Amino acid sequence: MHLKIADSPVTMDELNQIKGDPVIRQVRKLKDIEGIFSQPKALNGMDKEQTVYLVEAWMPVPEGTLGGLFFGVSTIYPGKVGNEFFMTKGHFHEKSDRAEFYWGIKGEGMLLLMDRERNTRAEKVYPGSIHYIGSEIAHRLANTGPMELIVGACWPSDSGHDYDEIAQSGFSARLVNIDGRLTLIND
Repeated sequence: MHLKIADSPVTMDELNQIKGDPVIRQVRKLKDIEGIFSQPKALNGMDKEQTVYLVEAWMPVPEGTLGGLFFGVSTIYPGKVGNEFFMTKGHFHEKSDRAEFYWGIKGEGMLLLMDRERNTRAEKVYPGSIHYIGSEIAHRLANTGPMELIVGACWPSDSGHDYDEIAQSGFSARLVNIDGRLTLIND
């Protein structure tokens, strides 16, 4: 191995998809996340097999490795359920003192951030935007534009994901479209 030149085992193509080994790919369809939307009747007649978002991640070290990093790309498709935009489930980190970076690659959206006191705020996501998600902060992405929202992420390999707390209690605010305006409202 001494003085050897090698290619990276993982690349990102011109479509911002991660290719190589080991890369995981997780697809969330409307049927997988319909409980996160506040207007269940708006789901009537919608295709439950429709993809809402997908996550691709390179995990070069085993999950739980102290000092390791994971790299990912999330693609959230355009769409709405009622007046809510397609969005990710959202999560805290299992090791809640772990932070994360997001950056906008394509499209437009919002990053919803909620602290442990259930204060929620949002940051605009667009190509070139960079977002620091501190410890003890739940985070969720919403696509507010007409095309795919693509966001990069880098997080500690030992942080884990706690989806249960959000599944049980939700976020304290929702991002909705009211008369063509993006608005955060209390849930």
